[in-house]
Amino acid sequence: MHESVLLTESIDNLNLNKSSIIVDCTLGYGGHSSNILKKIPNGFLYAFDQDDEAIQKANQRLKSISDNYEIINTNFVNLKTEIKKRTDNVDGILFDLGVSSPQLDEAERGFSFHKDAKLDMRMNQNQKLSAYEVVNNYELDQLIHIFKVYGEEKYAQSIAKGIVKERKIAPIKTTLQLAEIIKQNVPEKYRRNNHPARKVFQAIRIEVNNELNVFETALKDALDLIKVGGRVCVITFHSLEDRICKQIFKEVSTIPKELQNLPLIPDEYKPKYKIIANIKPTPAEINKNKRARSARLRVIERSL
Repeated sequence: MHESVLLTESIDNLNLNKSSIIVDCTLGYGGHSSNILKKIPNGFLYAFDQDDEAIQKANQRLKSISDNYEIINTNFVNLKTEIKKRTDNVDGILFDLGVSSPQLDEAERGFSFHKDAKLDMRMNQNQKLSAYEVVNNYELDQLIHIFKVYGEEKYAQSIAKGIVKERKIAPIKTTLQLAEIIKQNVPEKYRRNNHPARKVFQAIRIEVNNELNVFETALKDALDLIKVGGRVCVITFHSLEDRICKQIFKEVSTIPKELQNLPLIPDEYKPKYKIIANIKPTPAEINKNKRARSARLRVIERSL
């Protein structure tokens, strides 16, 4: 069973009451959503996901608690449009940007470099772009860029060149085939210290699912949707996601530089939001769940 990271901290920071209207942008297998639903008997939960299997499992879990929820089967990039159709009264919004353990653990989904499967990595199994297309059809420069920027991989160039060389001989079809090519194109010392495929697989997953652009759009929309006193909680697992979150939170909670020294700040320039928390998992949680080690929870509240 997938263990939700920073579960207690994120639920506590949503400031739930019995009548809260909450949006879970990342339903997954319902770890956060089921705990939220228990705490809002007179409220309502809207939950987004585009993974059919996750929706089916989460739905079974949620309906055993309450009927006060709706699962919205779409990417959370459509957050604003979908929520505006349903309510203007949102108390809290949660993003948990980790890939769920079942997706990683099911070999056939193609997320894991430990298990053999077709190259896939699509969160939405109905979309056309998959890891296979990225690996076999992207130009050398595109691959280098993705590995360097999304994976922060220092051997991006040699790995990309190795992939291009191999695919000229025959298409690269499986996860273990790709992992082996990556391994062959990094120094032996690097292979000893880390699994060399980890960062590249992460980079391809981010590209396939357009994760960073989607998150940036949705986070800005989330800030617009919450009412005064409402909160947005974001759990990130990747430095690029965290940077986007930190930057957006900073922009909306800070007085413009040129006005900071004024004795009186005009109301229209006062920040509408205040930062509440920046939390990392405890050593105990990291020991229990290794996937928690890179997690971070950021929380912001609307004040005006």
